[in-house]
Amino acid sequence: MSTNDFKVIDEQYEAGRLAMRSYVIGFVLSAILTLIPYIIVVSHMFGKQSLVLAVVLFGVTQLLVQVIFFLHLSKKSKPQWNIIVFIFTVLIVAILVVGSLWVMYNLNYNMTDVSPFNSNEGYIPQ
Repeated sequence: MSTNDFKVIDEQYEAGRLAMRSYVIGFVLSAILTLIPYIIVVSHMFGKQSLVLAVVLFGVTQLLVQVIFFLHLSKKSKPQWNIIVFIFTVLIVAILVVGSLWVMYNLNYNMTDVSPFNSNEGYIPQ
């Protein structure tokens, strides 16, 4: 084996070591960001609204940790297309979720007795 072969092996080993370090840090942070909201909910530390806000904030933080440490989508990643595709996916999912909630709200409003359009006036059953 030549010296160049050892250099390639050393670079591969270093890259693998750095990837493993990233995965371990991500796992530990994810576990911590899961345990903290669990403890907050079980011990009833906050009121209902504050509790929901705290759990949502920890969830968003955990999402960011997983995106950075497991998907390796950070600002310094070489292929910027990965970030663009990820942002586009988040946009599509947000449109689907918001659109679904909007449709369900409108269905709920129009199908209850509150709606002025939901009257049986003029309908004669046969």
